[in-house]
Amino acid sequence: MSLPDARSTLHLPQGDWPTVFDCLCARFPAIDRATWRDRFARGRVLGADGLPLATDHPYQVGLKVHYFREVPAEKPIPFDAQVLHLDEHLLVADKPHFLPVMPAGEYVNETLLARLSKQLGNPDLVPIHRIDRLTAGLVLFSTTPESRGRYQALFRERRISKVYEAICPALPDLDFPRIERLHMVDGEPFFLMKQGEGEPNSETRIEVLERRGECWRYALHPVTGRKHQLRLQMATLGAGICNDPFYPELIERARRDQDDYERPLKLLARGLQFDDPLTGERRCFESRLQLDW
Repeated sequence: MSLPDARSTLHLPQGDWPTVFDCLCARFPAIDRATWRDRFARGRVLGADGLPLATDHPYQVGLKVHYFREVPAEKPIPFDAQVLHLDEHLLVADKPHFLPVMPAGEYVNETLLARLSKQLGNPDLVPIHRIDRLTAGLVLFSTTPESRGRYQALFRERRISKVYEAICPALPDLDFPRIERLHMVDGEPFFLMKQGEGEPNSETRIEVLERRGECWRYALHPVTGRKHQLRLQMATLGAGICNDPFYPELIERARRDQDDYERPLKLLARGLQFDDPLTGERRCFESRLQLDW
């Protein structure tokens, strides 16, 4: 069975290549022609109808082509996810630290989606939202296309309550609970975010759950869902999340993607609550993971 984790889609751009094969070789020069030829031979390049293409298939502007990303020596991630809930529409998983939700960069099979798709034999599995690779906790999946849009609308229309827990330095000079708003923009390197000028485009309510000397345990209730929102907001308050390799300062090993399994990011997607759009039932899910501190 071909799983959706490794499949990417490309609409062929304007050009004068004689074949799809020639276009892909030019579009992705880091992959040599011999490798592309091997992928075509193994049926790893498909047309819009899902059927394998031959290397002599004529090039056509706008043609939809599916191809399967492959990482020759993908590094195994030694942590397992746990399925907390499964029904005909939804799956809820507890994701460990360091495991990506979706394929990206060097991760194809070592992702939550790939593992669960293989485990359940369900090629229609799709995450309805995502959390960072370094963050642990709850991820909600749609198990069938028929009801997927109804559940995706929960996030788009902000009809779902999310709560995270974080271990961060103490902030005794600030009042809690508090609302933190930032205008977030792309940073440098490309995978970072930073505070910019302008109207706030991110919002989080922050509470203190527990105080232990120099570190506190916080509850973070994001209203918006921007990339690295919680990590950047806590860093700008002067309390960057413990063991964060990106904020407030990017450490060198993070540039090389060298994970320190002994120092996981102290951020956990703790809870999800929403009214089920199909039944009206109140759904509440809570992570079984704990942040050590």
